[in-house]
Amino acid sequence: MEGQEEPRKRGENNNDKPYKGIRMRKWGKWVAEIREPNKRSRIWLGSYSTPVAAARAYDTAVFYLRGPSARLNFPEALPLGAGGCGCDGDMSAASIRKKATEVGARVDAVETAMRGGQHKAAKEMKARGSVDRVDLNKIPDAEEIS
Repeated sequence: MEGQEEPRKRGENNNDKPYKGIRMRKWGKWVAEIREPNKRSRIWLGSYSTPVAAARAYDTAVFYLRGPSARLNFPEALPLGAGGCGCDGDMSAASIRKKATEVGARVDAVETAMRGGQHKAAKEMKARGSVDRVDLNKIPDAEEIS
């Protein structure tokens, strides 16, 4: 029939979804989630401003669920602190969610800063591989201020 589009097949290039495990909400936020192995439930990985941040959160979760053989969106950027996995395949959904959202939040902050006017600082943070966390509950010492 003319005028009808063929349904999309699995594995075809889809520009709406540039990375595996993420999707875009109607209002523009990118979200990530992953299905737990051998279960029908999903692990919610968060909502992010950029598709890269959502994809990195997904990569972290899939790496902890499936180990080094996992198919990642960014295989060159293994999740931080996961050199040898160290997960033994028995991490809880809550701990996987926590690790994935931490990575996604860091990447989201860097990506958002790079889009804004803070290119130099964002590139330095990205080059270091992480953002230093400041303990907001700690009273600063006089030595730290100077």
